[in-house]
Amino acid sequence: MAESEDKGYTVKDRRYLHMSEEEKAKAMEEEQARKAAGASQGTPKEEAPKAAREVPLPEITFSAFLLSLSSSAFAALGDIPEPAAAETRKNLPLAKQTIDLLGMLREKTRNNLDPEEESLFDHLLYDLRMRFLKEMR
Repeated sequence: MAESEDKGYTVKDRRYLHMSEEEKAKAMEEEQARKAAGASQGTPKEEAPKAAREVPLPEITFSAFLLSLSSSAFAALGDIPEPAAAETRKNLPLAKQTIDLLGMLREKTRNNLDPEEESLFDHLLYDLRMRFLKEMR
């Protein structure tokens, strides 16, 4: 009676949550190869530079989140260039707000992190606070 129909398409789960590190690396390589093949087969001019600029983002972890916020604070302190401007500028009120935000987040996550995350968090906060105090002198 009911005949199985070939829909003509396949669904591939490209979320990396369920994959091992080796499977993730292989899947990312396959996707990059697929994108590169698409670019060489006559993609529009606007899409080719965009595909060339795409870089795989790091895995989303709490440590990566902390490093992202601390990078913003260091940029506001003038220690690293701002990504959009590619130059260093000091913005002490923004640096203080970001450091205070990290401090609040530290209090809210106390005793709820891995030892490595706690150590990273404590060291980042200490370094940022000391750097801010040095800047205020």
